[in-house]
Parts: sequence; structure tokens; C-alpha cells
Amino acid sequence: MDAKARNCLLQHREALEKDIKTPYIMDHMVSDGVLTPSEEEKVKNEPTQQHRAAMLIKMILKKDNDSYISFYNALLHEGYKDLAVLLHGGLPVISSSNGKDSVGGITSYVRTVLCEGGVPQRPVVFVTRKKLVNAIQQKLFKLNGEPGWVTVYGMAGCGKTVLAAEAVRDHDLLESCFPGGVHWVSVGKQDKSGLLMKLQNLCTRLDQDESFSQRLPLNIEEAKDRLRILMLRKHPRSLLILDDVWDPWVLKAFDNQCQILLTTRDKSVTDSVMGPKYVVSVESGLGKEKGLEILSLFVNMKKADLPEEAHSIIKECKGSPLVVSLIGALLRDFPKRWEYYLRQLQNKQFKRIRKSSSYDYEALDEAMSISVDMLREDIKSYYTDLSIFQKDVKVPTKVLCVLWDMETEEVEDILQEFVNKSLLFCDRNGKSFCYYLHDLQVDFLTEQNRSQLQDLHKKIITQFQRHHQLHALSPDQEDCMYWYNFLAYHMASANMHKELCALMFSLDWIKAKTELVGPAHLIHEFVEYRDILDEKDYAVCENFQEFLSLNGHLLGRQPFPSIVQLGLCEPETSEVYQQAKLQAKQEVDNGVLYLEWINKKNIKNLSRLVVRPHTDAVYHACFSEDGHRIASCGADKTLQVFKAETGEKLLEIKGHEDEVLCCAFSTDDKFIATCSVDKKVKIWNSVTGQLVQSYDEHSEQVNCCHFTHSRHHLLLATGSSDCFLKLWDLDQKQCRNTMFGHTNSVNHCRFSPDDKFLASCSADGTLKLLDINTSGLLTEIHIGHNSTIRYCDFSPHNHLAVVALSQYCVELWNVDSCLKVADCRGHLSWVHCVMFSPDGSSFLTSSDDQTIRLWETKKVCENSAIVLKQEIDVVFQENEVMVLAVDNIRRLQLINGKTGQIDYLTEAQISCCCLSPHLQYVAFGGHDGTIKILELLNNRLFQSRNGHKNTVRHIQFTADGKTLISSSDDSTIQVWNWQSEEYFFLQAHQETVKDFRLLKNSRLLSWSFDGTVKVWNITTGRIEKDFACHQDTVLSCDVSPDATKFSSTSADNTAKIWSFELLSPLHELKGHKGCVRCSAFSVDSTLLATGDDNGEIRIWNVSSGVLLHLCAPISIEEGAATHGGWVTDLCFSPDSKMLVSAGGYLKWWNVITGESSQTFYTNGTNLMKIHVSPDFKTYVTADNLGILYILQTLE
Repeated sequence: MDAKARNCLLQHREALEKDIKTPYIMDHMVSDGVLTPSEEEKVKNEPTQQHRAAMLIKMILKKDNDSYISFYNALLHEGYKDLAVLLHGGLPVISSSNGKDSVGGITSYVRTVLCEGGVPQRPVVFVTRKKLVNAIQQKLFKLNGEPGWVTVYGMAGCGKTVLAAEAVRDHDLLESCFPGGVHWVSVGKQDKSGLLMKLQNLCTRLDQDESFSQRLPLNIEEAKDRLRILMLRKHPRSLLILDDVWDPWVLKAFDNQCQILLTTRDKSVTDSVMGPKYVVSVESGLGKEKGLEILSLFVNMKKADLPEEAHSIIKECKGSPLVVSLIGALLRDFPKRWEYYLRQLQNKQFKRIRKSSSYDYEALDEAMSISVDMLREDIKSYYTDLSIFQKDVKVPTKVLCVLWDMETEEVEDILQEFVNKSLLFCDRNGKSFCYYLHDLQVDFLTEQNRSQLQDLHKKIITQFQRHHQLHALSPDQEDCMYWYNFLAYHMASANMHKELCALMFSLDWIKAKTELVGPAHLIHEFVEYRDILDEKDYAVCENFQEFLSLNGHLLGRQPFPSIVQLGLCEPETSEVYQQAKLQAKQEVDNGVLYLEWINKKNIKNLSRLVVRPHTDAVYHACFSEDGHRIASCGADKTLQVFKAETGEKLLEIKGHEDEVLCCAFSTDDKFIATCSVDKKVKIWNSVTGQLVQSYDEHSEQVNCCHFTHSRHHLLLATGSSDCFLKLWDLDQKQCRNTMFGHTNSVNHCRFSPDDKFLASCSADGTLKLLDINTSGLLTEIHIGHNSTIRYCDFSPHNHLAVVALSQYCVELWNVDSCLKVADCRGHLSWVHCVMFSPDGSSFLTSSDDQTIRLWETKKVCENSAIVLKQEIDVVFQENEVMVLAVDNIRRLQLINGKTGQIDYLTEAQISCCCLSPHLQYVAFGGHDGTIKILELLNNRLFQSRNGHKNTVRHIQFTADGKTLISSSDDSTIQVWNWQSEEYFFLQAHQETVKDFRLLKNSRLLSWSFDGTVKVWNITTGRIEKDFACHQDTVLSCDVSPDATKFSSTSADNTAKIWSFELLSPLHELKGHKGCVRCSAFSVDSTLLATGDDNGEIRIWNVSSGVLLHLCAPISIEEGAATHGGWVTDLCFSPDSKMLVSAGGYLKWWNVITGESSQTFYTNGTNLMKIHVSPDFKTYVTADNLGILYILQTLE
């Protein structure tokens, strides 16, 4: 050993002897070949921990540089980073191209890279499989620095993981191909929430200094993007190793231009990803000689000296490396029990754990049983306790400390016994140890201890309650994430009904968990455990599940929204609302702001039956021809068939390799067709689920399918993203005909009732009608919609059409009158499909929210919700709120905001409307330039005038109600004294008047697209002031309450403050990066707030023009505005301490600090204006879905 290394070791000897635990350190050193088993035994024989450490260091001092390096790497790997730092200065200088270790040709460079990347150590007993290792390395060299996939596949227990780890223990490979390092991820079988946790952990490892982000990604897409950036910028030319991949969809999260080595049992997992792909197949078992070599190493004998029983054990184990290792570990401790273990393998009959499995259970069960039987009696019960842990879950040591009520060191000693017997695996990456069972071991324990499982789960819950308080769980606690992810699982498994309800039905728990991991895992738990709840709790479970589903898009964002405020928007009968109301009342006393949506009861749920047949988005659903069955398909790759009346499942088919996009019953109900992202079309027997036919001639995903109506000769039409339509004859294996013409994806196709024509619609914006026989184009319609129509269907009997729109809406239309009959609100996400039943009495809708809803046509028509236009006027009078609005069928209505009473006034083509100050009259303008006045007392048309030449945009009574001011697209402002019938026009703007504001003393302020602001005398009709404010459109103006100043905002990204006495601005307010769309003075005229199209709000000092606060300064992710869109309106409170803003939703701000006080998320978005009561306690707005919101502050 170098003198420098030796001196460093001697210098820090005392600190090392005091702190290190030798068993874990020696494991690494034995594996590295620098410590012999006899030396390890000599250290173990020392009486105390400190004596053992002293003996180990004494041995190292007598060894060479390799021993020092191995010791240093072991300290790093085992979490003794502080001690490793002490030894770093003494590291011998070994160049990266030399410095081979004494065993295995492994350099210190390789050991360090693999240790930092979390690559598992070699097993203590290791045999080389050079041919397979070389094959993997050759494939890795072929990647040549470019993105690609190397797949190592074979059955469970064949040694894939060890081979993958061994392949990267090569200096030349790492130095030339992966200088950026190697990063190991144990994947296992995952659902979406589990995969997200894996990705979060990986991103944390790759970004330990948090230089890219200080928070975890909240969904898979965000995690995928974060991983791409980290691999590109921080770890270029590195290798990502994904161990034990089960599902193709998992790989999509890692499909971001990386070099990837993966192990799997399924060769086809990489079919779903792009890039070069190389495959190495691993045989299912070791050969006889390799198996004997493993046993000889375990018992420290020559192969030739092994007893005859060794050969029989290899034969009984069927060559499985995992099973051979289990038996070998037992023989190492009891080397004279060859005959005993062979007899156990041959004679014991174990119940099969799971049928139709790829595992060799006969051999494994026997080996597992013997291994457990040979544990010391005092620790057997601890191994039984591990039965409650789920597969592929790494359990922190702290969880087991809680379970067993022990110190960390005691727990680690017990678990190390299990690890040594190959009964448990240890992940020593990160700050602490995590332990996990192989899924075979989980299956074995579950079966062996089935009768005890409920009590075992009760035990861990009881221990948790002793050691932890739910509200006190902190993310920096080692075991925190485990409890958040699995506490409900343990309660459900223990059948602890009361405790499970208390947990799952707690807004505090939901808030804490969704903040950490997002809502997906919680929604999964509500679905998973709702069956164990009784009838009363089932309803509560549905309340919470719908609450989470409805607000999932909000709960996954930063900053985290107020869960209490979201809960207050639920129906008043909901348990969520009742809990939220209780919490809100307590917090209001401490000055927290909450809003009650007082008219929300008008939003009705009209669904008849809601079923959740899928575990992911439902892309399509259809009735059978007799109406008794429904078939559905979706993102979970399955076809489901269930009863239309009850939702009872009849059939489940897992027949595609990717998402299933469409399904269709044949006319005789004998067959169901499915088409998928995997580019395949399949025909199934609708009763048995047997595959009848499979077609794969489309070159892109197949989006739609439909059968002809004739029973005599069935044809199937399919449309694909390859722009083609194809016709299939079920009696033939090839396509009958291909139809061309669309220039983008074909999204939908349908045969005419007589089967002569095929209609298709496409993302190219056209609807085509094609002749079936000639394939000729008969007609083409170019579709233009403000809102994308995702799907529609026609009722066979009652002239109705049901339409799915892009805003999560479903609408019912009368095709004769071309009028909308009803809106169906209930789905919580995109609606992909709508369809009437054969008799038209009901219709179904399917959605991304994993549900299929059945609606009664008659009930929906009779109880449809009223959809309002966004142009409303509001008058706050004493304790009343009166809202004037126009609905979707042109009715002008007056709504009492407190009572909900609606008075329908008239029907007309209305573009704007307003109420007179004392609610005596209503005025409204039309698209033809007409203005009309109604007397509210008798609903009589009082006056009418056709003065404007174009659409009337804004209308307002003067304070005395005698004069009506209106502006129009014709660039004029009309002043109409409607009682005397005198009128005149204010004509000076060169372009459309954007809006106007009435001033004192018969003055009026107007602003226009021409960039000017003008002050008029509405008595004489003359201009008194003409301000050339901006080079671009003036978007808004506000007048200071002291009437001395006004503000202007513009599309030129600036705002200005003006004095009415000067023609030049007092201040030009710069800094906005988008159009400044609105502005508002505070009541005391000292502050001005401005809002822009980037969602940014700025608060300025009026007298100095200095910026005081920048509201919503959070980082913008993926281009989303911080205010959910444009800021369209602003209003200060009377004391100027609070500000409310409208945009994508409503926000309240503390003016003093510039921080957000509350957010109210509307169902829709694009709020145009917010009407605020004088006391700042009532707020009225309407969203782009036509939903009216009357909000009151909770007191």
C-alpha cells in the first residue's frame, strides 16, 4: 500500500473504528476479491462492533492499494460519505486506463461509476457467463453513442439482472461509450402512480443539487420531460438501465432519446418505442455445469468433490439460478445436509401459488419453504411479518422500525440475516437502506400466511398509530412516502373499516397526499377499496372520488390550490362540501378568504347509470343491435362488454398491444370489431371472446370502425391516421378495397342505412361521402366550427342528434329546427364518444374520466340546464343581486341571484344588454344595430330605435336613467334621450369603439381601436379632449375615483396614466410582455392595477408611476399563463387592501404583499368580466361554458 494511503488510514483509524459496521463493508470487499472468506470469519469472531472494525482495519493496513480503494468504495456505497471524505486524500493515483483490480479485471474507475449509478454488486457467489455478457456488450457497443435499446430477455430467475450488471463492469465499454455514467432503475410491474414514483426518484438522483427544479414532477409527462433534460444536459452520453420491465407503456416514459439497456420477461415490450433495437436472449436455466459451479462456490468445494446429491438438486431445481442460489445459501450454513435438502425437494408437496405463470413454482416453492424453515426460531416471525408488503415496493428501514418497535441497528441486523439467506434484497442507494422481496417470495409468503394476513396488517396500523400522527408526517421523514402510498392499503387489508373511512374521507389527508404525489394514486385507492365500504360510506366514497376526478387537473399544478375552496364548490349534500364548510368557517375567523357559490344548485346531474368498466380513458362505447349490451374500449388496451341495464360485466378481452380506439357490434350481434394504436383491426366472437379475424394492413393507428347494416353480407369499414379508409370482408384475410382522398387522419366513418355509401370525417376539416362500389367521391363538406365536434350520433326515432364537444360538453340538438334542446353536464374530462340506443330512449357517452354514462333522452330534454352567453349585466341593490342575461335560445332573462328566480322577458337576437339603475327598465342592442327598451313592471316594449349601422357592442343608462348610451362596430356612439326621443351621434373615432365610461357632469370617456381616447360632452355632443394615447389599439380605460385621472392600456404592451388636464401622459408604465388588457384604480386613487395576456398583474403607485408589486410571479410551465389565460378584468376592495382579477379563473390578491389570497376555479374558462358589489362581498361572472357564478365571501 502507498505510504500516503497507509498514513491516511492510520490518521483516521479511531473515527473509522468507532462508526463503521463491518458486515456490510466486508460484503463489498469479499465481492471485490480483496478480502478472503476466512479473513471475514476472523473479523466476525471479534466480541464487539468496535473490535471487529479494528480487526478489519488492521487487515487492510497489511494489504495493497486495491484493498484501500475497495474499502473506500464500500464506505461510499454504504452511506458513510463523511468517513469516505476523510480517506479521499489518501487514494492511490491509478489512471483510468490501468489500475486493474486483482479479481475480475475491474478498475477503481468502474467500481466508482457503478457505485454512483446504483448498479447492484456482484452476488457473493458469482459464476461467469461470458458468452451472454459478451453478447450484451456487443449490442451496447452497437449503440455507438446514439439513442437506442438493448433488451435482455428471459424467464424469471434466469439471471437477467446479474448479467446486465456484469455487462457494464467493463472499463473500455464505460470509457468509450458511456463516459456520462450508468444509472440503474429497478422498474418492476407498475401502475401509473407507481411509475410516477420511480420517475420522481430517478429525477431526484440525477439532480441531487436541485439545479433544475426544487420540486418533484407531478405527472408522467412532466417527469419524462424532466428526465430528458437531465440526461441531455447533466448526464450526456450515459446509459440508463431499466431492470425488470413488464409493460410496453412503461417504456414510453423513458422514450426520450436515451441509450437504454433493459431486462424483461417480454421480448415485445420495445415494440411501442422508436429507435434502434437489439435483443439478447437468456436461456431459462443454467446448464448442469454452471449450476454445480454455483453450489461448489457456496460450500467452498471443488466441483469434482461435490456429492451425488448435488447433481440431483440441480436437476430438481431445473437450472433456475434463483433457486440454485437459495439452496446454495442454505448449504453454506449447513454443509452436511445435502441428503436432507434433496429429500425436502423431492417429497414436499406445495400448493401452487398461481396457475398459468411463467415461474417454475414447483422448484421455487420447495426452495422457499426450506429457506424459511432454516431461519433461526427467534427471527422467523419477523419474516412472516413481511407478508404484508406489496410486490416491487422498497420498504425503508424506518417502516420496519415502526412495525417491530426496534432501533435501526437491530432491524438492520435481522434483515441482513434474510439477505444472507437470499430471502430478501437490499437497495443501499441513497441516504438509507430499503428492503424488498422478489415477487415470487411475496407470492410464497402470502400463500403460506393467508390466515394471518388480516392480523398482520392490523399490527402495522396499530404500530403506525403509536409512532406517528397523520398531520405530523413530514416529507423529510425517511418513511413518509411509504405511509402516504400504502397506509390505505394496509387498513383495507386489515378490514379496519372505521379507520379506512376516517383516512380516505379526510380533506387534510387528500391535501397532504396530492401535494406530494398528485391525485392519481388517491383516485386509484377510492376505486380499489370502495367495495369494502357499506352503503352509506359508498356514497361518501363516490363524493370524494368524483371530487378528485373533477379537480385532478387542478390538484396536479403548482402552486397547490386550496382544497377547502374546491370542496366548497361541491353539492351541499356532499360529504366533501360539509367537511370543507366546517374547515372554512374555522379558518375564516383567522382571516382566511373563502367563497360560497350560492347558485350552484342549478347545475344538475342527469345521468341514469354510471359505470367504470376500464382503468383508464374510455375512447369508444356502443350498443348492441338489440340494445341489451354495451361494448367499450379504451386506453387500458381492453374490450369490455356489459349489460346496458345494470352495468354487470359480461366479457373482458385483452387482445391488443396498445390502446384500443374504437369498437363496433355487427348487425347480427355475433361479432365485435376493435381497432387500435397497434395498427391492427380484430374481429371477436361477441359471446365467447374468441378471436375470429385479424388485419394489419394500415400503416398507422386505426381510429374508427363500422359494420354494414345488412345481415347477409357483412363488410367492415376502418379509418386510420394513414389517411386511408379500408373495406374488409370477414370471409377474406386481405383488404377488399382502399379509399383515398383525405389529407389527414380519418377520425370517424359510418355506412348509410342502405349500405350504398360511406361517410367519413377527418382532421383535414372535411366530411366526405363515398360510393361503396366505385370508391368515387359523391360530395364533400368543409366543416368550420368554433369548437371541435369530437363525435355525434342521430336518434333513430325522434329527430334528435347528440354531439360531443371539445369543452367536455355533450349537447342534444333537434335536427329539424337546428336548435339545441339540452346540455348534458356530468363528465369530468374529454368526451370521446356518444351513441343513441337502438330505440332512441337513451344514449351513452364515454370519457377520459374512465366512465360511461347512460342518459334518459326524455329526462334530459325536460331538465336541461340553461346555458348563458357571457354578456351579462348586474345590479347590486340592498341585499339583492339581479342579473340580466341572454340564454342559448335567445331569451332575455332576469335572474334573482339570491333566490334563483328567473323572469323571461323577451326573445331576440341580442348582442348586449343592461339594467337601469333602479331596475325599472331593461335595454338591449342587436346585431342589426337596433336598440330596444323594456319596462320591467309589465314587461312592455317601451321604446325602440334603429340608429346604428352595425352590431351594438355596449349599452348603458345614465345615472338618472333618462338617457341611453350605446357604442357599435360602426365606430359611433349614440346618445339617446329615450323619453323625449331626442338623439345624436358622437362621431370622431376612425375605428370601432372598444368601450366607454360615463363621467360626472354629463361627460363621457370613450376609447377605440384607433389608439385614441376622447372626452365628450353628452349634452352638446362635442369633443372636449382628444388624447392620442397609443400607436396600437386601446384595450381598456379606467377613471380614478377622484375624477382627476384616467388610465389607458394597449396592445402595444404598455399602460399609461393621464391627467384630464394634460394631453401628454403623467406616466408610461412599461414592463408587461403581453397585451395589457385591463386596468383599475384603487378607491383612494393612489394605486393602479394592470393585467396582461400572460396572466401577469402589476400594481403601480399612481403619483410616481413606480411598480409596487408583481402578482402571480410563479414560473410558467409549458407556456401556460400564470393566471390561466388573459387577465380580463380587475377591481379593488373599498379599503384598497385587496384586488380581485378575472381571467382563466378568479383570483383574490393581497395588495400590500402582492400575494394570492384565494383562487376560485370555474368549470369553464375565459371569463370576460367580473361584477363586484360595493361592499366587496359578492361577485358575479359567467364562463365560456355558459355557467353563471354568483359568489359570496364566507363569514
